[in-house]
Amino acid sequence: MNILTLEHVKKSYGLRVLFDDVTFAVDGGQKLGLIGLNGAGKTTLLKIIAGLAEADSGEIWKNQKARIHFLPQEPVFQTGHTVLESVLDGDLPVMRLVRQYEEAVERNDDEAVVKLTEEMDENHAWELEQHAKIILQKLGIHKLTQTVDELSGGQRKRLGLARALIMPCDLLIMDEPTNHLDDKTIMWLEDYLRDSKSALIVSTHDRYFLDSVVHSMLELDRGHVYTYEGNYAQYLELREARLAQEEASEEKRRNLIRRETAWIQRGAQARSTKQKARIARYEELCAIEAGKPLRDVEIFDTSVRLGKTILDIDDVAFAYPKGKPLFQHVTYHVVKHDRIGIIGENGVGKSTLLNVLAGRLKPTGGTLTIGQTVRIGFFTQQLPQFDESMRVIDYVQEHGHFVTNQFGQRISATRLLEQFLFTDDMQYTYIEKLSGGERRRLYLLRLLMDQPNVLMLDEPTNDLDIPTLTVLERYLDTYQGVVLVVSHDRYFLDRVVDKLFVLEQGTWKRYYGDYSQYIEEKYAGPAEKAESHTASSKVVQPEKTSKPAMGPAKKGLTSRQEEELKKITTELPQYEAMLKGLNAAIAAAGSDYDKVESLLQEQKETQEKVDAMTERWCELEDLKGE
Repeated sequence: MNILTLEHVKKSYGLRVLFDDVTFAVDGGQKLGLIGLNGAGKTTLLKIIAGLAEADSGEIWKNQKARIHFLPQEPVFQTGHTVLESVLDGDLPVMRLVRQYEEAVERNDDEAVVKLTEEMDENHAWELEQHAKIILQKLGIHKLTQTVDELSGGQRKRLGLARALIMPCDLLIMDEPTNHLDDKTIMWLEDYLRDSKSALIVSTHDRYFLDSVVHSMLELDRGHVYTYEGNYAQYLELREARLAQEEASEEKRRNLIRRETAWIQRGAQARSTKQKARIARYEELCAIEAGKPLRDVEIFDTSVRLGKTILDIDDVAFAYPKGKPLFQHVTYHVVKHDRIGIIGENGVGKSTLLNVLAGRLKPTGGTLTIGQTVRIGFFTQQLPQFDESMRVIDYVQEHGHFVTNQFGQRISATRLLEQFLFTDDMQYTYIEKLSGGERRRLYLLRLLMDQPNVLMLDEPTNDLDIPTLTVLERYLDTYQGVVLVVSHDRYFLDRVVDKLFVLEQGTWKRYYGDYSQYIEEKYAGPAEKAESHTASSKVVQPEKTSKPAMGPAKKGLTSRQEEELKKITTELPQYEAMLKGLNAAIAAAGSDYDKVESLLQEQKETQEKVDAMTERWCELEDLKGE
C-alpha cells in the first residue's frame, strides 16, 4: 500500500531555500532514515510529511485510509494529566475507552467500571492497556499515576516515545528518538521497530540505529533529497559513488567554462541565434552551484603541547551530601593520546565524574592532580548564553583571528569554520538565525579555538548531525591531546575511544577495548564470557593494593608471569594509543622534514615496542591456557 508521495516539494524561509524539488514515496512497512546537516530542513520536511507544516510548492498525496503519527523532539502533554492518561492520549475509540476505564478505576466508580469492563472485553482493549504499561516499563517510567508536570525533561521525551509506539498507525515519523536513551533502551527500541509492521521515517544521528532498523536512506544535502536503497553502511558506499560522479561532472563543467570563457574573451559577437545560445549556456554553467564534498575539507588540529603530568587520579570518590557514593576507588594515570569513554546507565554519575576530573567538583575522597600544562576544553550538554546579535565569524574571532598549533601551523578562524561546515554565507549569518544544532556546532568550534589539549565531552552527539559528527571524529583522529567523553552514541564511542570507564551503581572498572567489544562480553552467556575472557583478558578491575600470592599461579603461570601479563595488559593499549597519535602527528607535520624524521624514528621505536609486547602477551596467554 502506498501511504504518501511527494513530488517537486519546495520550502523556503525568506530568501533561504531549505530544499527544492523533493520527490519520493513511502509504501507500507517501508523504513527510511533521514540525515543531513543541522539547519538543512530535516525537521521541517518531517512536519510537512506529517501535515503539520505547508510546503511552498509541489504536490503531496496521502492515502486517506492511512494513519500517520509524528513524534517531535520536544513532545507536548496536557497539563495535569497522569502518565497513563498522556500515553493513551489518542483520538481512536479504543484509546478513549481505555482512558475512561482508568479514570473510573481512579475515582472508585464501581458501576462505571463494570460497564466499561464489558466494553473493554468487546473491543479487545485490554491488550492495548497492557501494551502501554509494558512499553512504559521498558522506557523506565514506572509511576503511572504521576502527573506529567512532575517529570524531568528526559522522562517527558521517553513518555512521548512511549505514546508514539503505542499509537496504532500506518506511518510513524520520529525526530531524534534516541536522544537521552541509554544503550539498553536503544537496543530494545531497535528490536521493537524492526518487528513493527508500520512504515517508519526517522531522523537520527545514531548510525548503528540506522544500520539496524532502516531499509532506505534519505539524504538532505544542499537543498536536494537523494534516495539510497539500504541501511547506513550501504548508504556510505552509494554516497561515495554519487560524489565521485558529481566530481566528474564538476570537472567537466569547469573545463567547459574555461573554453567558453576563452571564447567570450576573444570578443565574439552575439548577433546570431547560435551565438546568443552559446552565451546563455555559458551563463547557465557559471550559475550552477558546486557544493564541496565533506571528504575534501581539510582537517586541522588546534591543540597545544602537553607536559608529562596530565591527570593523576588516585582513589577518587564522590558523593553528594547525605547521599551514597556515586563512585569510589577511581585510580588511573592519564597518558598522552588517551581516548577514554565514560559509560553507564542514566543517573550513575557519568557527568559528575567528568566534572570531578575537570576540577569543577571537588572529590569527597582521594586526590586528583592536574598537570601545569593542561588546558581543559569542557563541552557541556547545556549551550552557553550567546549574544544573538553577533555574526558567526565575530563570535569565533572574539579571542583572535588565528590560532597556532603545536606543529607551528597558523590556522585562521574562517578555515576552521569551513572545516566545521559553516559555508561562506553562514559565517556572516547572525547567531539568532541559527538552528539548535548549528549553535551546538558553533559552540564546539569556539571551544576548539581556545586550543585545549585535554578535551572533555559531555554527550557531544546530542543534537549534532551526522556530517558534523563525521568532522568531529576526523578532527579527533588528528588531535594530539587527551579525550574523555561521556556518550550513549555507540558508533561514536567505537570510532573515538580505545578504553572505557564503566560506572555501575557506586562501582567502577576499566575496560580496554571499544564499546562494541564491551557490550558483546556484557551480554554474552556464561560460557561465551569465559571464552572471551580467556582469549582477551580485556576487563581490568581497579588496582588492588594487596600483594600477589606467592607460589605457582593458576593455569600454568607463575606469580611472576601473572604480574608480567598484568603489566602488559595495562601498558600495551597505552603504547598503541601513542602509535596512533604519532601517525596523526606525522600526517599533520606536512613539509616540516626535520619534524617528520624525528617522528618517524619515534614511530619506529614505538612500533617495535608494541610488536614485542604483543608477541610476549600471546606467549603468556598460551601458557595460561595450558
